[in-house]
Amino acid sequence: MTSQALSHVFGVSQSLTGRAWRWRGGNMELGAGAGSGRDIVDQLMIARGVAPEDIDRHRQPTLRNFLPDPSIFQDMKTAADRLAQAVLAHERITIYGDYDVDGATSSALLILLLRELGLEADYYIPDRLLEGYGPSGEALVKLGESGSSLVVTVDCGAMAHDALAMAHDAGVDVIVVDHHKCAAELPKTVALVNPNRLDEADDAASHGHLAAVGVAFLLGVALVRTLRERDYFADRPEPNVLSLLDLVALGTVADVAALHGLNRAFVSQGLKVMAKRENIGMAALIDASRLKRAPACSDLGFALGPRINAGGRVGESTLGVRLLTTRDPDEARDIAAQLSALNDERRAIEAAVQEEAEQQLAGQHNRAVHLLAGEGWHPGVIGIVAGRIKEKTGKPSLVIALDAETGQGKGSGRSIAGVDLGAAIIRAKDEGLLLAGGGHAMAAGLTVDAARIEDLSDWLDATLEAQVAGASASREMLLDIAVAPGGLVPDLIASLDEGGPYGVGWPGPRVAVGPVRLVKCDIVGADHVRIIASGDDGHSFKGIAFRAADSDMGQALLHGSQGRKLWLAGRAKIDDWGSRPQAELHLEDAAWAD
Repeated sequence: MTSQALSHVFGVSQSLTGRAWRWRGGNMELGAGAGSGRDIVDQLMIARGVAPEDIDRHRQPTLRNFLPDPSIFQDMKTAADRLAQAVLAHERITIYGDYDVDGATSSALLILLLRELGLEADYYIPDRLLEGYGPSGEALVKLGESGSSLVVTVDCGAMAHDALAMAHDAGVDVIVVDHHKCAAELPKTVALVNPNRLDEADDAASHGHLAAVGVAFLLGVALVRTLRERDYFADRPEPNVLSLLDLVALGTVADVAALHGLNRAFVSQGLKVMAKRENIGMAALIDASRLKRAPACSDLGFALGPRINAGGRVGESTLGVRLLTTRDPDEARDIAAQLSALNDERRAIEAAVQEEAEQQLAGQHNRAVHLLAGEGWHPGVIGIVAGRIKEKTGKPSLVIALDAETGQGKGSGRSIAGVDLGAAIIRAKDEGLLLAGGGHAMAAGLTVDAARIEDLSDWLDATLEAQVAGASASREMLLDIAVAPGGLVPDLIASLDEGGPYGVGWPGPRVAVGPVRLVKCDIVGADHVRIIASGDDGHSFKGIAFRAADSDMGQALLHGSQGRKLWLAGRAKIDDWGSRPQAELHLEDAAWAD
């Protein structure tokens, strides 16, 4: 990295959010001009770790350039062989999926593929409140007793040793398709396909960032190849697995999987499939989200995904799979409308739980990890609230819904970069602090006896204190480009968008604008700070800082910025509400310029 990248941008060593400003790559101060689109995108690629000679491949992320041979993964051939056997023999198959978007899209992908192969698979989605996360041994045995000779679990099962042992002993064949962290000892299965198995070779382990739906897609590719080798398509058309990429894109983004490498190709190509509206349920979901254009990457995480999730959180867990696999447009519209209503209900529940959770924060300023628990909290929203608390405090956060009748709590956690929460939760389970638990670096789930919550809080604090301190000490606002107010224009945003799709692991470009003075600053909605900023070049622009009114930055903007010059940093977006599109800034940070 250059000396320019190591120095503070504009001399900002501590912003209004307490971060140092640094270049993500090299210095890209463009002044009032948008510069060459190609040069900007090249720089964005390099700043995200792409070698200069590999830029073209990443500018156009296709499956041809990124898809691995599925056989590199442990048990993939065994899984594809067993599925092919089931297809050839017309066995009864049940897809056992998780109740979130990744589980719903993974389940729908395999159901639709098997349908194209001439086999109607059943599905089983557990109820979040009554059954909890992961496969139940009792449910697996009942599926076998009802005639399913093969069960495929998706987005769950990697750590379900007891449940899978029950199924094994009952003679039920189970294939696990998952992406969550695995223990060294694997459960008893016909096959366990998971790039995060500890015994994976480097080429397979490098795909550990895949969501479960990505792993399911690879299994689908392997299955079609296996059937092709067995001449299954001699008298029937071969299914187009690429037509399922809309499901892969939705599940990948909604599960907050890192958007680099293969995942970028999945999402980039999946958005193209989604725009064709060939999946009846997906089209209804887009319409219910009130999108008047083809979905963009951000819509998957903020509009489509939350609606699918709402079924599992506060409604009926099967709604997502039913929507994405239906053949009936009327049924699709009804389910999509129901999911939208449930999403509104989820927002209200979430707001109530968050308010109570934040009341507990006052006594936890010295904690490295925030652990908040309450009776009556809806388990379906605790993950979202944990994410909100994490964003507000900059520390890993766990939110636990306590059940007075059972004396147990269901918890969900969200972490910060540099702190592996999933590994800590697995270790806590191994040490007897939890009844169940698992996850990955940035998110985890758990079940705990209410009497052990204080012990768990102390243990997490001691275990993760050094990681949290290290991550907090290195908090930085990484900037990609800086412009004068006159340079914040739609053409610049169009150039920046060429480097997408953006998400976790492939962060969207962050733009610094300034110096400016605030012409107007007020609160809109519940707690959003809205601004109009003007620069010395005579140009002005609008900006908004979401959920920032009570933050240090929000208070400084609202009450301490009169007449003072500022640097502003955030994401440049298009505001198309007026007669012509204009650029605006979604504000993430600010610093005094005088």
